[in-house]
Amino acid sequence: MTGKIPYGGDYNPEQWPQDVWDEDHRLFTRAGIDTLTVGVFSWSLTQPAEDTYDFTILDRILDRAAAEGRQVCLATGTAALPPWLAKEYPETNRTDFEGRRHRYGQRHNFCPSSPAYRRLSTAMAGRLAERYADHPALLAWHINNEYGGVCYCELCADAFRDWLRNRYATLDSLNDAWWTTFWSHRYTDWTEIEPPNALTEHWRGPDHTAFQGITLDYFRFTTGALLGCFLAEKEAIRQHDPETPVTTNFMGMFRPLDYHRWAPHLDFASWDSYPPLDAPPTWPALAHDLMRGLKDGAPFWLMEQTPSTTACRDVNPLRRPGELRLATFQAIAHGADAALYFQMRASRGACEKYHGAVIGHAGRDDTRVFREVADLGRELEILGNATLGARTPARTALLFDWDSWWALEISDGPSRLVKYQDVVHAYYRAAREAGADVDVVPQTADLTAYDVVLAPVLHMVKGDLATRLEAAAARGGTVLTTFLSGRVDEHDRPFLTDVPGPLAPLMGVRVDEWDARQPEVAQPITEWGCESRLVFEIVQPCGAEPVATYGSDFYAGTPAVTRNAFGDGEAWYVATALDQPGVDQVIRRVLTRHDLLGPYADHPAVETATRVAPDGTRILFVLNHATESAHLTAPATVVDLLTGKQTEQGDPLSLDPLGVAVLRLLS
Repeated sequence: MTGKIPYGGDYNPEQWPQDVWDEDHRLFTRAGIDTLTVGVFSWSLTQPAEDTYDFTILDRILDRAAAEGRQVCLATGTAALPPWLAKEYPETNRTDFEGRRHRYGQRHNFCPSSPAYRRLSTAMAGRLAERYADHPALLAWHINNEYGGVCYCELCADAFRDWLRNRYATLDSLNDAWWTTFWSHRYTDWTEIEPPNALTEHWRGPDHTAFQGITLDYFRFTTGALLGCFLAEKEAIRQHDPETPVTTNFMGMFRPLDYHRWAPHLDFASWDSYPPLDAPPTWPALAHDLMRGLKDGAPFWLMEQTPSTTACRDVNPLRRPGELRLATFQAIAHGADAALYFQMRASRGACEKYHGAVIGHAGRDDTRVFREVADLGRELEILGNATLGARTPARTALLFDWDSWWALEISDGPSRLVKYQDVVHAYYRAAREAGADVDVVPQTADLTAYDVVLAPVLHMVKGDLATRLEAAAARGGTVLTTFLSGRVDEHDRPFLTDVPGPLAPLMGVRVDEWDARQPEVAQPITEWGCESRLVFEIVQPCGAEPVATYGSDFYAGTPAVTRNAFGDGEAWYVATALDQPGVDQVIRRVLTRHDLLGPYADHPAVETATRVAPDGTRILFVLNHATESAHLTAPATVVDLLTGKQTEQGDPLSLDPLGVAVLRLLS
């Protein structure tokens, strides 16, 4: 394998005169920038009127990139409508949750069901592919940008009805799925069905719905409608370019779209990493692993990250010295085969003018940010192709399911304070801080390669998952699930059996009652010295062994955590929202059973991740997230691919504050 990790990012030279382009490319060379994402919002430039296409500037951008030896990820530019299109075809403007038809403005402003949008966006993608398919700079196609948003117009209402006909075939099946005998909702004609919004089934916003079934299906429909737009553009590209890989940039743990439904249609996954301001390092790590899991563990692209600061939040802190390098190597450690930024040069105007950039408004090459970007570029040159195509040999799987996420958070009861991401992250964080590599996979994933399967808040159980989880435990593995799991089927109807539904035989428990309280109410878990909050399920063991119990209220002494022997393995049930120390205790017990604790499990600020290159070389990433040095010992004889230094097994291995080591394992 040749080459190196593509390094660069979003570049908008159309905003600048030619002399700025010259300076940009000079600075790109100094920083080791070899890849540019171009044309992301170029529609009004490349098609100034319906019957007029003008690729003059885009020609110059790609030709200049090729002349400089750089490669291009070429976007179709269809994420934001040009003004003429919105004026000529007003039905392309979205109708919002409150039923208001929007006028032209902002971005992600198109109705996915609009025939005019589909026709014109597809035509643009086809024209671009016809023109640039054989261009020497072309590396990949980037369709649209950060798909998202929901439309509730009449076009979408009609498309939703068609989607429902395809899904249910008959109104009897639909009425049964949505349980429409409740509140006299039984439909007798498809035309009676309205999109669920503030004018129909909702109050207090999108998560408060009288009929969860219809809202859940509208989430699924929206995922499919936007995917349809992507597929139409991809098909237009493929008519002229059958080989260049096609992607679109996801947004990690983005609730509105089920990326598992998109994954088969992308040639590689890519995503934009902008973690919450107060997020621990395991938060972006979880999103990285989710993106890697979309394509059965194949590497992904880090399509965007800020080199310094964002601009879209009320408060936008600056990345401290070393944080950019650490974040980039964390992405590579978790499977990234590209490291790109937003943005290459700061915009002169509009809402992203203060968003961080490799090159600021003054165009200087002596800023701290530019120096850090350039230093990182040199390190990636040293790393070369060592990690390209490398996979993660995880023996722990974490199930991530958009249907469960949606169903849990639109449910009336037991508690709207339970947030899917928070619970999933707590268990992922415990496993990662204990040193386990984790694959984040859908419910449909093959589980045979895993010793441990974590399935927190698996609210909805679909297909044969329960049987496959039983098989994972029976062959000697450990399966863990939690409160509010196994509650509903694919239509969000409760199972007509003991909670946790089809998971009950594996877990060896029965739950008849559950208590939900305000967040200030804490239940002591006396055996472990930790606490739990929000939801307290009252467990009746049916073969399971109590491991930890509640310490107060009328259910004091009843199990909060149980373990059930199943075949050659076991199943753990956590009946309440444990605090992080409590989750840590459960996960470490599970991992210890399978000898999956990492070499630095006693150093919670030290992250490890393993990748195996196509030639079998094992590479261990060691990342120090602390602002103090980490003093470790080498877990094997290793050589640092960034410095060339060899360290023998057991010898001291020290990392600077926010330091990184990329270690090839020699023994």
